[in-house]
Amino acid sequence: MNNKYEGRVMWSHLDANMHMRHSAYADFAAQARIVVLERLGLDLEAFKRLHIGPILFREELVYLREVGIKEQLTVTVELTKSRADGSRWSIRHEIFREDGVKAAIINVDGAWLDLHKRKLTNLPEELVELFKRLNRSPDYQEE
Repeated sequence: MNNKYEGRVMWSHLDANMHMRHSAYADFAAQARIVVLERLGLDLEAFKRLHIGPILFREELVYLREVGIKEQLTVTVELTKSRADGSRWSIRHEIFREDGVKAAIINVDGAWLDLHKRKLTNLPEELVELFKRLNRSPDYQEE
């Protein structure tokens, strides 16, 4: 399973110091999550049909190196923790510059939201099996 997303840093991602602004790292991680989930079959159409979507409880960013304009970034997506039914989960992203240097680590904890009831929900069984195909980190833990 391809657990990577690639994207280029644009002018709109920069801050006043001419390097990638803090929130742009989170944007790259969010895009990577959506792209990798889509590859698994958990796409926006399925979420729309079932009236559910991912929601974050926590997002932690650790900045390691500067990233500049026009750099091609690679963002990895790995499941670090999950309940057996996939209802609650944690994902680690690592962002690499085009020279291979790790620029950031982003850890998120999340769940699934019923968009009508505005309450936490479980994935339907057919999507649980797809979610379980997400690459797991070497330190993965099942709750």
